[in-house]
Amino acid sequence: MLQIAYIRENKEEVIKKLAKRNLDAKELVNLVIDLDEKRRTTQVELDNILAESNKLSKEIGEFMRSGEKEKAEASKAQTADLKEKSKELTEILNEVTASLQEELYKLPNVPNEIVPEGKTADDNLNVYQDGEIPTLFEGAMPHWELAKKYDIIDFDLGAKITGAGFPVYKGKGARLQRALINYFLDKNTAAGYQETQVPHLVNEASGFGTGQLPDKEGQMYFVGEDNLYLIPTAEVPVTNIYRDVLLNESDLPILCTGYTPCFRREAGSYGAHVRGLNRLHQFDKVEIVRIEHPDKSYEALDGMVEHVKGILEDLKLPFRILRLCGGDMGFTSALTYDFEVFSTAQDRWLEISSVSNFETFQANRLKLRFKDKEGKNQLAHTLNGSSLALPRVLAGILENYQTPEGIVIPEVLRPYTGFDIIN
Repeated sequence: MLQIAYIRENKEEVIKKLAKRNLDAKELVNLVIDLDEKRRTTQVELDNILAESNKLSKEIGEFMRSGEKEKAEASKAQTADLKEKSKELTEILNEVTASLQEELYKLPNVPNEIVPEGKTADDNLNVYQDGEIPTLFEGAMPHWELAKKYDIIDFDLGAKITGAGFPVYKGKGARLQRALINYFLDKNTAAGYQETQVPHLVNEASGFGTGQLPDKEGQMYFVGEDNLYLIPTAEVPVTNIYRDVLLNESDLPILCTGYTPCFRREAGSYGAHVRGLNRLHQFDKVEIVRIEHPDKSYEALDGMVEHVKGILEDLKLPFRILRLCGGDMGFTSALTYDFEVFSTAQDRWLEISSVSNFETFQANRLKLRFKDKEGKNQLAHTLNGSSLALPRVLAGILENYQTPEGIVIPEVLRPYTGFDIIN
């Protein structure tokens, strides 16, 4: 959430920066500023009335002690009037504050100055590409056919048990899935990230804290009886560990990693591009999260990009890195890099990671602050990235490593799988 003081002091800049998202925010920004002005005016009026009421209360006591009952009664009458006015103003203040908060939640984060102009994914900027795209043999298959041929992923069985988008991993497919999780976690912990196991359901406050609510409410599974949400990513519970927390500057940076299943309704996702592992309702992902000093968050973002790059280099998968344009960025992000793996059998790029800096946007919602060396409280910067999301990484491995004899396991994963090939 953008800070109201920043919006008030930089109105035209905020409108201009949000235009990079293809959003005309002028009306909403003006409404926010008007609500804030009303809130502040009402607060001053209420404070003045409460101060006057306190003053009269003291006078009543003095009048009573000096025997000036008429003056005491007159002051009591004034106090009663002031209490009624303060009650009315308190109700107005609460309503205006709630309205202001509701409108602030509608404003996305302002993009960093290096975010490219653009409306769709076609306008994203390719900033890095690595790895040789293999030439597959005649008769090579997409991963959903390989999964059936080698009986390692059963999409029909998952549909029977739950529905489409909930695959069942079997045999060496399940073992490869577990190998990827353990490998990703080991790479992350070796880089200094502390492993954390977190709940797979979160409350409403957690959803608002990291910005999934209200923006992505329709994409989250909701357990109505308990008012809980199934997590769309480990980012939500891991980052919310630090909700309403005041850190010391010496505590920074904080590096966390965690594996969780992720649940996304993905409403409206249909077609060949979402076949097999390309788009699921339940999938596994290993996440990295950082809490950083504002002066060091972009250096940290570059470090996270290099870290994910190193994992893909180890897996020897062809990949590219895109800097997302304003129109393709997530609601909470100030700057995002997407990683994509090339699927040779499908002849297309598959997104497998997003690494983002949210600056103070999440921290303001979370009330995540640190005390600086001067003793002042500042909002921290939050960052997160997939390291990595498993389905499309697995799809890339199955398709790019297939041979007429079977699917060769990347060398770096063999100590985790215990086998060299799926055949």
